[in-house]
Amino acid sequence: MASTLNAAHSAAHDAALAEVLQRHGGRREQLVQILRELQVHTRWLPRELLARVADGVGLTPAIVEGVAGFYRFLHLRPVGQCHLLWSDHVTDRQAGSRGLAHELCRRLGVRPGAPALPDAPASVDFCSCIGLADQGPSVLVDQHQVLTRMDSLRVAELSDLLLARVAPAEWPPEWQRVEHRVWRAGPLLEAAPLRGEALRATLARGADATLAEIETSRLRGRGGAGFATAAKWRLCRAAPVPAGAGRVVVCNADEGEPGTFKDRVLLALQADAVVEGMTVAARLLDARQGFIYLRGEYRHLLDALQALLARRRAAGLLGEGILGVAGFDFDIQIHLGAGAYVCGEESSLIESLEGKRGTPRIRPPFPVERGFLGRPTVVNNVETFCAAALVALRGGTWWASIGTQASSGSKLHSVSGDCARPGVYEYPFGVSIEQILHDCGATRTQAVQVGGPSGTCLAAHEFGRCIAFEDVPSAGALMVFDDTRDLFEVAHGFAHFFAHESCGFCTPCRVGTELVLRRMDKLAAGHGSLFDERELRELESLLHGSTHCGLGATATNHLRDTLLRFRPAYERRLAAPRFTPAFDLDAELEPARRVTGRDDAGAHLERRG
Repeated sequence: MASTLNAAHSAAHDAALAEVLQRHGGRREQLVQILRELQVHTRWLPRELLARVADGVGLTPAIVEGVAGFYRFLHLRPVGQCHLLWSDHVTDRQAGSRGLAHELCRRLGVRPGAPALPDAPASVDFCSCIGLADQGPSVLVDQHQVLTRMDSLRVAELSDLLLARVAPAEWPPEWQRVEHRVWRAGPLLEAAPLRGEALRATLARGADATLAEIETSRLRGRGGAGFATAAKWRLCRAAPVPAGAGRVVVCNADEGEPGTFKDRVLLALQADAVVEGMTVAARLLDARQGFIYLRGEYRHLLDALQALLARRRAAGLLGEGILGVAGFDFDIQIHLGAGAYVCGEESSLIESLEGKRGTPRIRPPFPVERGFLGRPTVVNNVETFCAAALVALRGGTWWASIGTQASSGSKLHSVSGDCARPGVYEYPFGVSIEQILHDCGATRTQAVQVGGPSGTCLAAHEFGRCIAFEDVPSAGALMVFDDTRDLFEVAHGFAHFFAHESCGFCTPCRVGTELVLRRMDKLAAGHGSLFDERELRELESLLHGSTHCGLGATATNHLRDTLLRFRPAYERRLAAPRFTPAFDLDAELEPARRVTGRDDAGAHLERRG
């Protein structure tokens, strides 16, 4: 579709661009924010407009278009007046999301993923999990509004509203209700809001002593890798700072692992503790600048978070001279992501903060040495900063007394799938899978996926195992599958996710994830054989040992685990004794037979012998 702008559109787009560029000072590192905010006015980003953005930030059009093309929420093709993205997570699918999405498309007369005329009432597509696995099927509307608990009745009413061009702000409020359901609270979720108490304790104790308390607590990162928090902060503290610059503190709120939503709940219920933890870190590191990298799917949390930062500035808890201490200057800016799972990796996140494609960096140097704009940078997860604030307040011995010897403190779990009470559960480390299943009301459970698609899939005989770094580590997702579920289809959905989310930087991941998906598609279509199993196992081994970053290295964990623990789900699709092609080879020769006029035995593959 041509992207040529007419004169009226061009003038309106130029006015919007001038305003956005002025607000961001035309800084290159603000490119992703500039494109996101510009698209609010223009609906999509034509090539001519991207060229003008390039002029405004001093980059080439190719670089700007490359950045725009990297992120899921930046549109290089026209979308409708309302753009709806259905969450395509496995639990949404099991709740009927695909059928509902196609029914909506039928009613609207559109195709999923198809470009739309700019004045079309709506366009529809799919995206990865949007952090609402506990209340799906869910839909993201124009990237700033969400619909939860969709069903056939709501789809029928929604189509009528869209065709009548009723603005989303006027849709029924109950459709847009996001519940932050906490079924079991612990130290983090039970804590009273922190309004400077942890900061005052840090100032009274001193930076060195507070860092020693973090070390005593044995607090480890809650984002998945589990690196010791005190060790990371000490490395950043020891790194030389470029002249005229300062250290940086970044909160990784890009909670993109499908099935995970506990950081969403923390940001809604304990945002003060998260920001206070960042500010404690800034005091220990002598950092002046902070960022919350908020995943694009959580745009609906942005206004409340901005208001909270404003309140803390007014109370002297952010900005210059925090709590009246001369030289204690630290402030936080929220950077909104634009839809890229790989940006959950800390170096990819920093690339995105700098206005670039979210491609993982080659390490070393590590971010603690040279991170945002070449400055020493600490990147920690939402839950980690929340815990660090409580450690600063109550001391390291208190936190270390909770959990296990190798895994101190508590852990939040996002529980979804086949259970009576999906939501967030906080337990001390060491809780068994069996206990969590009992508490969430799961019955006849066949499998549990711990830590999202990149984590571990456990069978029923393993439910006595514990959530801990030394047993079953978890980034916070726990998906429950009862005995009616097909574990091949679960793995197939995860394969689709990783093939879609690969950043494309390295060949093993870019090609390998696609080959895994094609092989799984082949099995799903009924063309499987033992040859395909061998191919899948070889691909799984290849990806584990040769990819550039953790995405590719963990992209086939689900395949490894389901082949090991649920092989009957594959055996039904591997029945052919010899290789079976994914398509009818003889039928592919039919055009050649027509052209040559041949129909003898030699012109048919299956007749040759």
